[in-house]
Amino acid sequence: MAEALGVEGRYDYVIVGAGTAGCVLANRLTEDPATRVLLIEAGGSDNYHWVHIPVGYLYCIGNPRTDWMMKTVAEPGLNGRSLAYPRGKVLGGCTSVNGMIYMRGQAADYDGWRQMGNAGWGWDDVLPYFRKSEDHYAGAGPMHGAGGEWKVAKQRLTWDILRAVQEGAKEFGIMPRADFNDGNNEGSGFFEVNQRNGVRWNAAKGFLRPALRRPNLRVVTRALTERLIVESRRVVGVRYRRHGKLYEVRAEAEVLLAAGAINSPKILEHSGIGQPDVLSNQGIEVVHDSPGVGENLQDHLQIRTVFRVSGAKTLNTMFNSPFGKARIALQYALTRSGPMSMAPSQFGLFTKSDPSMATPDLEYHVQPLSTDKLGDPLHPYPAITVSVCNLRPESVGSVHARSRDPNEQPDIRPNYLSAHRDRQVAVQAVRQARQIMTARELARYSPEEVLPGPAHSSDDAILEQVGNIATTIFHPVGTCKMGSDERSVVSSDLRVHGLDRLRVVDASIMPRIVSGNTASPVVMIAEKAADMIRKGA
Repeated sequence: MAEALGVEGRYDYVIVGAGTAGCVLANRLTEDPATRVLLIEAGGSDNYHWVHIPVGYLYCIGNPRTDWMMKTVAEPGLNGRSLAYPRGKVLGGCTSVNGMIYMRGQAADYDGWRQMGNAGWGWDDVLPYFRKSEDHYAGAGPMHGAGGEWKVAKQRLTWDILRAVQEGAKEFGIMPRADFNDGNNEGSGFFEVNQRNGVRWNAAKGFLRPALRRPNLRVVTRALTERLIVESRRVVGVRYRRHGKLYEVRAEAEVLLAAGAINSPKILEHSGIGQPDVLSNQGIEVVHDSPGVGENLQDHLQIRTVFRVSGAKTLNTMFNSPFGKARIALQYALTRSGPMSMAPSQFGLFTKSDPSMATPDLEYHVQPLSTDKLGDPLHPYPAITVSVCNLRPESVGSVHARSRDPNEQPDIRPNYLSAHRDRQVAVQAVRQARQIMTARELARYSPEEVLPGPAHSSDDAILEQVGNIATTIFHPVGTCKMGSDERSVVSSDLRVHGLDRLRVVDASIMPRIVSGNTASPVVMIAEKAADMIRKGA
């Protein structure tokens, strides 16, 4: 007997996913009081204290209350390791669990998208959308906006050891930079963050909460989208399950899929949209042949080098005593500053793995703390972590549904270090990190390499250790890429090729990964998408 359906009624727009992009879309589309919007979210409320305390990312990642708890397959390039693959399962999505770093990438990234045939996506085209939603601490100017929903703040603490790294980097031509977000991020500086007064500022606070006061927006949480409803090549609605009951909702105008680079292709495949061989292998009826769905997965792989130091204040020594912990908690309670207000990474460097590169292809995240791996206890001695990632990896992977069961997590295969060039860059990145730590400015701290360890000196030995210690920095993109070739899923207006009334709006549409952190580029993508939708483009 067929399962009974709950009918949720009709809306102009149904948005799947209340993450970064979904919150922006819900806000912008409901600015028109005549537009009815339903926002569907698989996770729950962001009303959880660890979401809002910046250091709380440690308690949100790996927590089923806020994380989808995904894992990659065993990765050959990482010596057979399977990585935890955190994704936000909560209002605000990954902006509720991420590192809060405000970063746009490089102008050349977006100009590259335009050169690939995506009209309207060059740097000059997208900069107004970055500025539109921005509320920058320094106020409005040619590169920044003020008064918008997306708060950008300075960090509220400093570390002498990080200042020393900045001074030391000058010896190798990496000079301080006033603004990482003016289109050229080469240089060093302290990251700006999405915070307000020492508290995380996620997309739910910035965009969704103001929109909730409007009667034309309805939000449904704890609702797992099972599939899109397709009738004669038109997407007319969504089926989702909530508290064990199946519901159907219709969209008069469009369905907007904003479930992220992992879940958006999964939902498309469960709807019969994707590669016929992938779908048939899972017993899913083919509704629409789209060979690019789930392909083109790109991510930033970070290599965590660790150096023990002497005579420096680091979080390791502060946190490894009861008095230190109490002092940290009291400082945050009284002033919303100190280590509990810090982003996972405070200081960054953008530089080149080879002088022949036109723009920086390496990003360093330097932290005044160290562990064997994320989630492990801090080391009992003072140390810093100098993480480095290849900003433009050539290795490309995939994500596909494992079965017909919407509750089963997808098959995630990043294929890290599968490209020869990426292996070369990884070795050079470790050598460069080691070189920076030999700076005269750092000599007084007597840095000693802990990871990967000085004994590993040949290219092969370094690459072997990279496979043991490297991990994702949580930037998956590209799995529903924008373009006009046969492997593209959406066009430059983000409409799905070959289907009517369906757009994808999230990190999955990036044809190529940006040269930096990905949260704010997704805000921009949603701003631009909302503008196109409202203009009928």
